[in-house]
Amino acid sequence: MSERLTADVAIIGGGLMGCSAALALRRMNLSVVLLEQGWCGAQASGVNYGGVRRQGRPVVQLPLSQRAYAIWQRLPQLIGSDCEYAISGHLKLARNEAELASLEDYRGQADGFGLQLEILGREALRQRYPWLGENIAGGSLCPGDGHANPRLVAAAFALAARNHGADLREGTTVESAVFDGRQFTVCAAGGLEVKAKFLLNCAGAWGAKFAEQFGEQVPEYPIFPNMWVTEPMPKLVEPNVGIVGGGFYVRQVARGNFVLGGGRGTGQLAIASTRPDSAAMFASMRMACEFIPALRNALVIRSWTGVEGALPDHQPVLGPSVTTPGLFHAFGFSGGGFQLAPAVGEVLADLVAHGATATPIEAFSIGRFNAAS
Repeated sequence: MSERLTADVAIIGGGLMGCSAALALRRMNLSVVLLEQGWCGAQASGVNYGGVRRQGRPVVQLPLSQRAYAIWQRLPQLIGSDCEYAISGHLKLARNEAELASLEDYRGQADGFGLQLEILGREALRQRYPWLGENIAGGSLCPGDGHANPRLVAAAFALAARNHGADLREGTTVESAVFDGRQFTVCAAGGLEVKAKFLLNCAGAWGAKFAEQFGEQVPEYPIFPNMWVTEPMPKLVEPNVGIVGGGFYVRQVARGNFVLGGGRGTGQLAIASTRPDSAAMFASMRMACEFIPALRNALVIRSWTGVEGALPDHQPVLGPSVTTPGLFHAFGFSGGGFQLAPAVGEVLADLVAHGATATPIEAFSIGRFNAAS
């Protein structure tokens, strides 16, 4: 059975990027058909750590991140749910003076973006957070950062987009997308054909595959971040905690469980199969226990991973195609897209509706890979 649809905008990918774009476009009264191979938010958007973090981002991402931050403050008005979003702060730890100096340097770079970073020395840090371990030189606190429940956010954006009139097709795998000089024709399994003036490539780890169909080569590769959660424990840790150079990140939710991340799992993109890696998880857990000794008594009750798209320079592809008018990309966020996604949706809607956006995105152009080749 075949079905033919027309819309102003077709979107490939029902993660948080695609769903937030669908909602933003509908709020501009543009018709939208979104095609998702699985369930909306079931891939990277739904299985990540849930950090709503600005601290530590490359400075070039901060204008986009600040736009997203403003949207996070009004989630209930926008999508009808706060998605367990909480401003808890983000604390980045330094193990030695060199790492502490790097945090001070970053504070200088981020000055003017409104992060209000506070550098704390060892004694001040341990006085404020007595649950920390001994081997810490200091840290940087971003009090306005926080976290949300990733299993709720993309689903809530998808529901809001649908309630605003977007046509969301889950379980619909896109097989091809072509441009005839006037409009796009997107063909999906089951005989569905969508014609649209604009096409958004929000396909996550599959984004490079669709870019290639339009002659754009992007060195995207999949990553499989390890995540795990402990049993509920007495409330102890308020901020999200990470460390310079990575290794682990942790937060404690209102129910008392600690959610942790660190290391990489394994997977096969072709069959959408992923598994956490126990050795990498244990290594990260040992590091987390060194800095938060209370975790030594924690019982891990579940672990998981998912697939995300990454790029060699750890910057996403966001913006217009350099080969095809009306095509816009948003993929390859390298594990850092969750906080940015609400703003990414608005930026894509700006580009479709106005041909430009006030948010600087030049650093994320897909053209940087063409220039490199």
